[in-house]
Amino acid sequence: MRKASVSRKTAETEISVEIDLDGSGVYDNRTGIGFFDHMLDQLSRHSLIDMKVRAVGDLHIDDHHTVEDTGIALGRALREALGDKRGIRRYGECALPMDEAQVRAALDLSGRAFLVWNVDFPSPKIGSFDTELVREFFTALAGNGGITLHVDKVHGFNSHHIAEAAFKAVARALRAAVETDPRKAGEVPSTKGAL
Repeated sequence: MRKASVSRKTAETEISVEIDLDGSGVYDNRTGIGFFDHMLDQLSRHSLIDMKVRAVGDLHIDDHHTVEDTGIALGRALREALGDKRGIRRYGECALPMDEAQVRAALDLSGRAFLVWNVDFPSPKIGSFDTELVREFFTALAGNGGITLHVDKVHGFNSHHIAEAAFKAVARALRAAVETDPRKAGEVPSTKGAL
């Protein structure tokens, strides 16, 4: 069963995450940040990872701690659910268009955390959501999930479309990477024998 439940509590946030890698993209995400919930919904739907997120944070200060800590908890849940990564495809990529925007994502569930981020936003906010928090989320996700993640904006001028394309591209890449490979179902996808 490739499932995990992770809780994280600090003086700033209280987060709980439940995921099922073999789901169908069913989601129930409530962080108190509307746009972020919408992005988490996209991440679940397009990765086919069932996801339930509950977050209570210090939103009276700003959204930063809640977004970052959700990324931390979700990354840890992914790592736990993947176990020894036996039988997974490991790599995934996607070039995702959304209207005028296109974002490419490529990832490796290597256990070596690294983020390459070449995404800029034309505006500092999407509604009340700080666009810089998109990067913060993916930094936390990659760092705690042990994911090598590259995200590149090809083009786009609408900040909402760019952010949504980024989440969907990562979701599609993640979907491919966590899937089991029927040709190597019992093996760790590395010549080292461990990831």
